[in-house]
Amino acid sequence: MKISRIEHLGIAVQSIDAVRPYFEDVLGLKIYKEEVVEDQKVKTAFMKVGEVKLELLEPTSPDSTVQKYLDNGGRGIHHVAFKIEDGVADSLAYCDSKGIRLIDKAPRGGADGLHIAFLHPKSTCGILTELCEE
Repeated sequence: MKISRIEHLGIAVQSIDAVRPYFEDVLGLKIYKEEVVEDQKVKTAFMKVGEVKLELLEPTSPDSTVQKYLDNGGRGIHHVAFKIEDGVADSLAYCDSKGIRLIDKAPRGGADGLHIAFLHPKSTCGILTELCEE
């Protein structure tokens, strides 16, 4: 598996509008894209810091995994996403061969036009890990 960089950091928030002043007015970052990802039950907002994106994740349903994360006391960094150069499908097969528990058995569509797949935090030192490719 070849990782070229951190693609983005996912940040769980209850409301994008509530945290917007901190990111835009205090940090000086600008949200350049917002979208709802229906199958993941989240609204996302993206900002860039150099080559790395920050992705705000707002749950759109009480049964969203992001809402469950927030309900269990999770706040802030929700996941780390890595840009994969040799394909998400091949990287999933590689991780599976190494005994890593997969959340996704195959790549799926994600926000910002990416193909994505998640690795389970119980196999990744407690870090929800997302693999991404354009």
